Amino acid sequence: MAKRGGFPGGMPGNMNNLMKQAQRMQKQMEEQAKALEEKTYEASAGGGVVKVTISGKKEILQVHLEPEVVDPDDIEMLEDLIMAATNEAIRMQDEDQSEQMSKITGNMGGLGGLPF
Repeated sequence: MAKRGGFPGGMPGNMNNLMKQAQRMQKQMEEQAKALEEKTYEASAGGGVVKVTISGKKEILQVHLEPEVVDPDDIEMLEDLIMAATNEAIRMQDEDQSEQMSKITGNMGGLGGLPF
């Protein structure tokens, strides 16, 4: 008959190691998140006539427009270029964040690869 409850096979020792590892990983993730917040990401659209720079917190820091892109008769195109550059910068930040966090977690998945 199978035993109920407890941690078979000396699991309490392993559980302590697992908790220590989780705490280390949490600290690394917090440090990495802070470092990512301090980074900047720049993307452009329209062959570089529109450039948007965002922070790691996804705050827009700068929008640069080349004079030739400012056409009062085509504001819609300018709006689209700003949107495209902003969305690309956000995508770059998301990708960088995912990549950096994957390095810490070792691609362990949603629950960190925990056995439960």
